[in-house]
Amino acid sequence: DSCISDLFPLPTCKYPCLPSSLQSLLCFSTHAGHVPYPTALVHSPNPTSNLVTLCLTPSLLGGKGGFGSQLRAAGGRMSSKKTSNNGSCRDLTGRRLSTIKEAKKFAEYLELEPERLTAKAEAQRAKLEALERKLGIEPPTGGKVTCFDDIEYLEQSRELSEGV
Repeated sequence: DSCISDLFPLPTCKYPCLPSSLQSLLCFSTHAGHVPYPTALVHSPNPTSNLVTLCLTPSLLGGKGGFGSQLRAAGGRMSSKKTSNNGSCRDLTGRRLSTIKEAKKFAEYLELEPERLTAKAEAQRAKLEALERKLGIEPPTGGKVTCFDDIEYLEQSRELSEGV
């Protein structure tokens, strides 16, 4: 015939070191986690047994709330940022994927090297022809080649262009 609220003085009698100021923060609950009202009567859930088992648990003080919605929003932002940076991963042979990718790029670069050199030579030839036209110099025709004999000037010019 006792109420739940009548049980609160019992733990302080059994454990005198328990501060009485904590009584307002303590609550009784069942093993299933149900917290009965303080005015509810104490009774056994099993009619054949008079044993009543309750847990004494501290109630936790809550904040303003909204933390759960912040977590859900952050989780949504995290899952939307799917990263495609797998360079630090390794393949089945143990090599890093970034190393393999760089090797493929370098192989493609080496394959296209002759084309780049041809294009560069063609651009220089076109530039020279344009300069000759601008200066009014006739390009050599019929296999006749004009020879420039200043070897020192040619070497200095070549060294300067290589240095640049």
